[in-house]
Amino acid sequence: MRLPASLSRRQILWGKTAVWLLCLAPLARLIFLGLTDGLGANPIEFITRSTGTWTLVGLLVTLSVTPLRKLTELNWLIRFRRLFGLFAFFYACLHFTTYIWLDQFFDPAGIAKDIIKRPFITVGFSAFVLLMPLAASSSQHMMRKLGRNWQRLHRLVYFIAGLGVVHYWWLVKKDITQPLVYACVLAILLAMRLPGFKISTPNKREAAS
Repeated sequence: MRLPASLSRRQILWGKTAVWLLCLAPLARLIFLGLTDGLGANPIEFITRSTGTWTLVGLLVTLSVTPLRKLTELNWLIRFRRLFGLFAFFYACLHFTTYIWLDQFFDPAGIAKDIIKRPFITVGFSAFVLLMPLAASSSQHMMRKLGRNWQRLHRLVYFIAGLGVVHYWWLVKKDITQPLVYACVLAILLAMRLPGFKISTPNKREAAS
């Protein structure tokens, strides 16, 4: 089925509702597992890993919107990019809150020691700090206020996603299968943004043939 090139305001609203439900599903799953004693032998680790994974997935989905829009020529996809980005930050907040609350019990000395001495914590904390200004400046008002600087600021998302992959890679240590998959996806998404990379859309292919 071919998707329409443009959507009405009502269709955009329904689409955003679907994105909300989709992005809240991992949180609903965590709540359900918590209420049914399904978080395993180490619930804190389970919650930490799950929220961290969905943060990274959210970042990669956000980065995939622009190449997918160019590939499919469905310009309305860009209307959902900010929502995906904000949900990535939402899960990053849950991830960080789980760490400082359930893992460190709001112990500033312990948190500071962890950040300094454990490289994967250092990288993860750096990524979270860098995400804050992106989330804070995601509104249309801030976009107009910052002008061209808005785009420069939000290019940090590429670096943040890279930090997220490194954070996950250093965390798992031995079985690097999942972080390797995320690293490959990120590499492809970044390669598609290189100046020499050209995307051939279906319409262009038909015109050339």
